[in-house]
Amino acid sequence: MEVGFFTMPLHPPGSNITQTLEDDLQQLVTLDKMGYKEAWIGEHFTTVWENIPAPDLFIAKALAMTKNIVLGTGVTCMPNHNPFMIAHRIAQLDHMAKGRFHWGVGSGGFPGDFDVFGFDPTTGEHRTMTRDAIDLVLQIWNDPKPGHYTHKFWDFHIPEPIDEYGLRFHMTPYQKPHPPIAVAGVSPRSETLILAGERGWIPMSINLVPNNQLKTHWDAVEEGAAKAGRAADRSMWRIAREVYIADTTEKARKEALEGVLRRDFEQYFLHLLSTTKQLDLMKEDPNMPDSEVTAEYLVDHIWIVGSPDDVAAKLRKLHEDVGGFGVLLAMGHEWQPEDKWVNSMSMLVKDVLPKLADLN
Repeated sequence: MEVGFFTMPLHPPGSNITQTLEDDLQQLVTLDKMGYKEAWIGEHFTTVWENIPAPDLFIAKALAMTKNIVLGTGVTCMPNHNPFMIAHRIAQLDHMAKGRFHWGVGSGGFPGDFDVFGFDPTTGEHRTMTRDAIDLVLQIWNDPKPGHYTHKFWDFHIPEPIDEYGLRFHMTPYQKPHPPIAVAGVSPRSETLILAGERGWIPMSINLVPNNQLKTHWDAVEEGAAKAGRAADRSMWRIAREVYIADTTEKARKEALEGVLRRDFEQYFLHLLSTTKQLDLMKEDPNMPDSEVTAEYLVDHIWIVGSPDDVAAKLRKLHEDVGGFGVLLAMGHEWQPEDKWVNSMSMLVKDVLPKLADLN
């Protein structure tokens, strides 16, 4: 098992954006020095809590501040973008990264963003548009035929080349044929994870669901792989989790329930999922009442919190429950207090992972 990082990021309303961007960058610098394999940066336009609308710009600066960590969009929400424009931005970013980049793609999920770009999520058009847009970006990178490209959600023209003064489509990725592509799944038997299986892309599972729902995520990947006649590779599977470690489990649990983990879930996630009628995602038992989905429930059933020994045991159980996976993505939160969070992230690499070295 390897370890990476996934950040939305999460900052309460009223936060200083200039400062939070710098804080988020410094987290990546710290994780790079600790040896974290990768970090994924979210994209949202209309939520104050998740205040990075342009992860490609954020990654571009982070590349210059780090040395080894692979950086990825987590994810580029295709309904937010014109495919011709995003083909250029991602290809340029891949050159700037010199291969230290993964392209996470998805169909989005935030109600405000759907409203901005004219999508009704009940129709499923955002998923159809996403598939079509990704396919078009890959087609343009591979064979940018001149012509008029029309779709319900875009309309652009690739001009005929004029070699005398270098007019042509020219921005293809550094990595060939393209950067590794990843997709994130949320719902049971997620359609996007079926797509990951079909295409051989990196599957990523959200941090909010219990182990029994995670198993259906891998079922979706295998379903897609079977359709395409390929074998699904569990080592590619990323699972995101809230992780907090202290010297003792009692101390870790107390700090998690009195700190930013509780704040971020009670003030943001639980309200959001309740409003969008998705609170069932968090329930181990679908019949449990919404009122029982509390921070105490989460720390015992979904978050990975405890001493290094207990966290290792919980991760081993997660690995066994889902049948194996390759990369744990520790979720990003504000590191308050910083010393305790830095210690937690460090212990995950130095004290926990060695106890799981036999997993494959």
